[in-house]
Amino acid sequence: MLITFETDSKTFKSDLSKPLNIAIPLQFDGAQPNAYDVQRAISTPYKAGDIIGDTRQGGSVNFEQITFIPHCNGTHTECVGHITNERISVNDCLQDSFILADLVSVLPEKASETNETYSVELNNDDLLITRKGLEICRLQIKDYKSEGLIIRTLPNDEGKLSKTYLNDIPPFFSNEAINFINELNISHLLVDMPSIDRIFDEGNLTNHRTFWNIKRGSFEISAETFVNRTITELIYVPNEIKDGKYLLNLQITPFQADASPSRPILFELFD
Repeated sequence: MLITFETDSKTFKSDLSKPLNIAIPLQFDGAQPNAYDVQRAISTPYKAGDIIGDTRQGGSVNFEQITFIPHCNGTHTECVGHITNERISVNDCLQDSFILADLVSVLPEKASETNETYSVELNNDDLLITRKGLEICRLQIKDYKSEGLIIRTLPNDEGKLSKTYLNDIPPFFSNEAINFINELNISHLLVDMPSIDRIFDEGNLTNHRTFWNIKRGSFEISAETFVNRTITELIYVPNEIKDGKYLLNLQITPFQADASPSRPILFELFD
């Protein structure tokens, strides 16, 4: 299916029959990504009395009970309710069906080799996605006026499909980088790490608060909070998908919760 659409007085074309899936498939009986070494996502056939939810065990159909933690067990999209006392739902916050988005590949820098900062003291070996690095990527994409930004960290390999993030701190954003993303008016940020903040940062989550415009240390929204912005974490962008501008379809399960498993799909743009 070929479509033509216009945004900001610019016309784009895309082929919806050629989707590029950048979600990590959640394998209940195989390797999974995992943040903080939480319990694995599991799927078990439902059993109660004579009811058996497995055709291999004599049931008439398959139906399973699934247990998982969206924030830790795979690709997920979260909203501002992740850090507020008020229970705010990603199902209510995500209002954009199709999003013009830019995919950029970024090489994180050692904290000891950059002047950029974070809200807590950094180890010299901490790896930062910096404002400087994002500014360089920006120059590589024309007409950088998109509502979505997709970050692929380098080096990029299939180990991200099943990596456990605990002892080895994964890359995260400097405070200056998130300020730059806000200057670009990005509403939907997608990353291949478990968090845009340092996974152990004394509970500050400074980058989350900056992105959604919530005061440091606060758990309350205000009239200035960007309640319709989303953050999608633990994606995986295969190397064959080139940096550039795409049409993004950000699909979620309609959970009334602060986060949901998600399936971000990219579509190439052409003249």
